Amino acid sequence: MTLLEVENVVKQYVGHRALDGVSLTVEENTVYGLLGPNGAGKTTLIRIINCITAPDSGEVRLNGKRMTPADVQQIGYLPEERGLYKKMKVGEQVLYLAQLRGMTKSDAQKALKYWFEKFEIEAWWNKKVEELSKGMAQKVQFITTVLHQPKLLIFDEPFSGFDPVNTDIMKREILELRDKGATIIFSTHNMETVEDLCENISLVNQSRIVLQGNVSEIRASHATNTFVVGSRSAINGGDIKLISEKEKNGIFETILQKDPSETNNALLKKLIDCTEVLSFEELLPSMNDIFIKTVTEKNP
Repeated sequence: MTLLEVENVVKQYVGHRALDGVSLTVEENTVYGLLGPNGAGKTTLIRIINCITAPDSGEVRLNGKRMTPADVQQIGYLPEERGLYKKMKVGEQVLYLAQLRGMTKSDAQKALKYWFEKFEIEAWWNKKVEELSKGMAQKVQFITTVLHQPKLLIFDEPFSGFDPVNTDIMKREILELRDKGATIIFSTHNMETVEDLCENISLVNQSRIVLQGNVSEIRASHATNTFVVGSRSAINGGDIKLISEKEKNGIFETILQKDPSETNNALLKKLIDCTEVLSFEELLPSMNDIFIKTVTEKNP
């Protein structure tokens, strides 16, 4: 079922069109990637979805109805620019923000106890925000974003300031929130994270969407018929196009390219005829490769 629809949204500033006919659809209980280089229009779109600013034309719908400022209570937004008050104590601040989101003090305290214990940051309750590291402050703001259990979560570069261990923890938390019923829009420059988390994406470049769809299908559509083969011996097939080959501990790893008209089974039969095949895998381009290729092609 569709949760969020953006239809033909246009936003014009003086001398600059930030969004030019942008449309996308986000299904319930999915992680949707919003990608693009700096200045592409992602932040403008996020601000429109959050009713911070309004489109000049077009429409944003939540659950099939045109969004109003009242709907913002159903959204949790973690912006790239963090907004915690440095002189306030952590506990006071998160309680205050939770009540702004409509939670009672009692409900907020119970939910905060759960999250602070989960992230093992109970000792920071009475510390001032200015005493927190960047990563710790990020955890606190993540908690304030998800605490009121909104239907739609929007994360803008949520892993900024995290080391690899904490990044992995936060990835698992995002997937767990999805599994519990949340729908997530995920804006990032990290394409590896997109492959880990996102089912579908829109790539925005120069105010327009230039690539959109399912991540697996996009990668498959950009395939170059390149394969990596593990074998017991070197591959010497005369009409097999070899790109590279290396040997380690008696195992040969060969990268090769097949003719687009040739089936995978036909190629595999050729390989079996000339060596003992241990592994056979198509090399699909990464989302990072596709991102760079698409943006470069679209830029003049």
